[in-house]
Amino acid sequence: MEEIDIDHVWRLSGFTPAPHDQRSDHNRGMLEKHHVDAAAQRLQGQVLNTPFVESRTISQLTGCQVFLKFENLQYTASFKERGACNKLSQLTPEERARGVVAMSAGNHAQGVAYHAQRLGLRAVIVMPRFTPGVKVERTRGFGAEVVLHGDTLEESRAHARTLAEREGLVFVHPYDDEAIVAGQGTVALEMLAVQPDLEVLVVGVGGGGLLAGMATAARAISPGIEIFGVQVERFPAMYNAIKGTHFPQGNSTIAEGMAVGTPGQIPQAIIAAKVNDMLLVDEGDIEQAIVMLLEIEKTLVEGAGAAGLAALIKHPERFAGKKVGLVLCGGNIDPMLLASIIERGMVRAGRLARIQVSARDVPGNLALITATVAEAGANVDEVHHQRAFTLLAAQNVSIEMVLQTRGREHILQVIEKLQAAGFETVRL
Repeated sequence: MEEIDIDHVWRLSGFTPAPHDQRSDHNRGMLEKHHVDAAAQRLQGQVLNTPFVESRTISQLTGCQVFLKFENLQYTASFKERGACNKLSQLTPEERARGVVAMSAGNHAQGVAYHAQRLGLRAVIVMPRFTPGVKVERTRGFGAEVVLHGDTLEESRAHARTLAEREGLVFVHPYDDEAIVAGQGTVALEMLAVQPDLEVLVVGVGGGGLLAGMATAARAISPGIEIFGVQVERFPAMYNAIKGTHFPQGNSTIAEGMAVGTPGQIPQAIIAAKVNDMLLVDEGDIEQAIVMLLEIEKTLVEGAGAAGLAALIKHPERFAGKKVGLVLCGGNIDPMLLASIIERGMVRAGRLARIQVSARDVPGNLALITATVAEAGANVDEVHHQRAFTLLAAQNVSIEMVLQTRGREHILQVIEKLQAAGFETVRL
């Protein structure tokens, strides 16, 4: 099997690694498939071997044969458990006695906290002050000591490093650690064990640990397999690093798990050597993928978990007719955000529409309008009767309505019915 000299790849890519005293001996050297195999042995009975099954409906819609790896079914609803468990399982007795510290606003925090609790280790988790309360409480629920510090991820990470030095805690990086990367790579082992003839892997990328680990395992098992990384356009750090582009960083994204400003050095080296290409998707693609998975597969994923399907939606020509494996890498999504995504998805599909009806302001007209809508088979979701803020004549009224419909053609049928009844109607 091909070995990766990480320092050599860094030099080729022009990337400057951290000084030796900032990188443990464990994080130097070469990640190989046997590291991932060893991680799989450690994880047996500790994390789920999640289902990996074909989605016939999504296959029909995307034009390729799609298999889904349901990592959102892990106990903490994310693949992050794998790397955390592999890392913590390898701590020396002296390191276990000291305890661990991690910085995370989401899935890594819960993975470290849960497996630290299971192994009887002290765990300190530093989270930014803006972290939603539900994530803070869930992390505390796994027995971790949560420290809220900093208004940015970088400030929180710096504080976690300070705590590690001050209290002698072992710092557990979310992605730039060979043990973490090897643990995440077990996802590919399980996928290829079920479907050894997979032709393509499409994997979401934040810091790069999942993609790097999976690429290490998959490239060794199936040298000809195509491997694609996917990032959201607002956070293209790994894309820029690999492809030499300079796309700007955004401030926020619905794919929170991908909101990483600086890619991991170890993952970047592996991705540069073993991944075929990096792809970008936008917020709308992610939203559409979340709704598709909810409607078709009845499964809930967060933004980063939908990135693979979003890539199939945006770049169908890259995958046409191929056997593709996707990782639904996490399912932790804020309920209010999910509600907004579902509603926006209904608007895009034409199942939620806003129309404006102009009518004489006389008794009975509103009842006639709603009756006409009902007769056309649509349901009224909202009505706003506007008299003052309109350019219509004073004796007229503008009525804005939000309707639940069966789709775009149905919207046109409703509008035609209203116009036939004598009401000037436009879609907004």
